[in-house]
Amino acid sequence: MMPWSHGEVLRRLAARWWCVGAGVVAALVCGGAGAAEAVLAGGDSVALMGRVVDTAEGAVRVAYPGVSSFVRFDGRELVLDASSTGDRSYLDVIVDGQLVDTVHLSRGRASYRLVHGAPALRTVQVLHRSETWHGIVTLHGFATDGRVLAPPSLPARRLLFLGDSVTCGEALERTPPGPKQPVWWNPRLSYGMLVGAALDAQVQLVCHGGRGLVRSWNGRTDDFNLDRFYGLAIADAAAPAAWDQRRYAPDLIVSAIGTNDFSQGIPDRARYVDTYVAFVRTLLRDHPQAQIVLTEGAILDGEKKAALTGCITATLARIGSARVHYIPSRHYPGDPADAHPTRAQHAQMASDFVPPLRQLMSW
Repeated sequence: MMPWSHGEVLRRLAARWWCVGAGVVAALVCGGAGAAEAVLAGGDSVALMGRVVDTAEGAVRVAYPGVSSFVRFDGRELVLDASSTGDRSYLDVIVDGQLVDTVHLSRGRASYRLVHGAPALRTVQVLHRSETWHGIVTLHGFATDGRVLAPPSLPARRLLFLGDSVTCGEALERTPPGPKQPVWWNPRLSYGMLVGAALDAQVQLVCHGGRGLVRSWNGRTDDFNLDRFYGLAIADAAAPAAWDQRRYAPDLIVSAIGTNDFSQGIPDRARYVDTYVAFVRTLLRDHPQAQIVLTEGAILDGEKKAALTGCITATLARIGSARVHYIPSRHYPGDPADAHPTRAQHAQMASDFVPPLRQLMSW
């Protein structure tokens, strides 16, 4: 889908009696016959799932994959006003539960027609498909030729998945040969989102490719690794934004970290366990209502996986809390093109996790 220029969207909106002011979609109603409506992305007419940063202008900034906006409208068309700091950001457009389009955001600000068709009452989910390092996305607002209705209610159950590129859905939709493409990321079909769908729960994916608990894939310890990006809504080293943990109270937290810590060999066990113990205690403090599950993730196998399992076991023993649990991960080797799990393997990972999680939570 090609973005419209600001001039083109203004012309189209005016032709349909829509109102857009000064480049910002403002909450308003154009009176009279053919009434149109526009709403701010951070306003009450939009339901949000995932970590966002609210702006003074009523927009929301998005970085983690899977962050979703939900809008209900009655009309022919729905237009999104959005911007990105890069040119590698993608959004999935899901209408009444069905994927209808994947939108490639251009660098800078533009307007995108998400829905066009016969008049109807529709629920639209706009899901951020990309990772933080692909670009920071700002959703400014939505406009329709019809009416924006009260947003849908999100599930009462809440899940939080902490992890690395696997949790982010990296290269899940790969179509080699050729170099890896940003559009291959697909958190919507990641194991975490599939678990959430099976358990009828909201999902936050707080993840960052290449990062670990104590060090990144290349051995660096000065990156935003899990104990740091857990506290952020935007884990961008140039402009990090804090997250208020009170904004989302998960019933269940799954931490699938460790693969990148072991990329350069097995890390020091004592340091690893000390760090994990401190981090889990932070989770227990921040979310006293939550059950917490530690697991290895899908990529590690053999000696390295055994070492990580030993670190997790030692962490649980040190914590000694009835709210902290271990569920093992099966090894999924990806395919010859990429070590990340495939789409089918993510589905199998979700099938592995749903029964023990359902039993743990009595869901």
